[in-house]
Amino acid sequence: MSHPRSRLGLSFVTAWLVLAAALFAAVPARAEAASPARAASVSVPAGVTAGVAVYDRQTGSFTEQYNAHLQFRSASVVKILIALDRLWDHGPDYTLPSDDRARLDSMLRSSDDSVADDYWTEDGGSAIIDRMVSRLGLTDTADPPPDYPGYWGYTALSAADTVRVYRWILDSSPSALRDIVMGDLRASTRCGVDGFDQRFGIPASFQQPWAVKQGWSGFGATSDCADTTASAARGERVATAPAAGVDLARPALHTTGTVGAGDRSIVAVFTLHPQGTSFGAAYSALDTVVRSLNVPGAVPRPGAWYGTWGSHVQVRAGTSTSSQVLTRLPAGVEALIGCQKQGEQVTIGQYTNDWWAYLPLYGGYVTNIYLSYPGNKLPDVPTC
Repeated sequence: MSHPRSRLGLSFVTAWLVLAAALFAAVPARAEAASPARAASVSVPAGVTAGVAVYDRQTGSFTEQYNAHLQFRSASVVKILIALDRLWDHGPDYTLPSDDRARLDSMLRSSDDSVADDYWTEDGGSAIIDRMVSRLGLTDTADPPPDYPGYWGYTALSAADTVRVYRWILDSSPSALRDIVMGDLRASTRCGVDGFDQRFGIPASFQQPWAVKQGWSGFGATSDCADTTASAARGERVATAPAAGVDLARPALHTTGTVGAGDRSIVAVFTLHPQGTSFGAAYSALDTVVRSLNVPGAVPRPGAWYGTWGSHVQVRAGTSTSSQVLTRLPAGVEALIGCQKQGEQVTIGQYTNDWWAYLPLYGGYVTNIYLSYPGNKLPDVPTC
């Protein structure tokens, strides 16, 4: 038999616990709030606003949520919804006329803005968003502001809703539709039609398999990936006047898609950067966020990351200035170095170096002169 005081103490403790539980239950839960440990695991550079969600389809749970319900202007990520709406009434095989299918492929694989412009006009503009919100049960997705009715890239979207979209495609959509959309995202080209490098975020951080739809807005124009400079498309322009709610002014860079065998993890990372941030700097900041995430099934790319300097730095097929130019690096981007070897001696200004770094993400070499390291040979990179 217990002592009477013990029984009294237990009764008091029991009553206190019941009261505490009731008080706790009265506090509204926030789905986007991560535990302190989880929030601390997401590395967000100073000045960057980020929204993150990583969903493990194998366990049916989130491994990362950070501002997951925060709305961002979608930029080109909304092209997934535009494509789904376009395909919606073409079941059961979702066959489009050949020219229309080629346009849809270009929009999803190479982020073709002209196709998005056409579909937006042909299919009712903001009505596309309204239909997809209803069909997929989206909660954070909203039409572009009334003052920008033609700007599909100003559609509001969150990381949480983006995960929901991918979950519907992978787990609930008809297989023919899923094969079209995911097939295009797996075939994402390194360069967008507008000349921007699409290999940031998920592709830069993880080895294949992955499927991606990227988004960017507010960086003007570039010729890093193209022979001619492309002008900014209508949907990707930056607002000239501030708008309430979703930020339409700061440069935006987003990476979304799936990673791992069987599309195990769904990853959605949305970012905004300080005014004046270059594409290369935003690219590197976004990569920092993505590399900090817990992404089940992902295999990180091996190698060492180094900053670069200079504009239009050429990536060549070999280790000489006569080798074929494959592409050019975004100015100031952080690059993954797989190995290095000696080649032609190059002199640029006061610097002379005969070591060349191999960039696996681009499949080519750059002279070590353009890497942010004081010596000629990188200390932690093997010889090719």
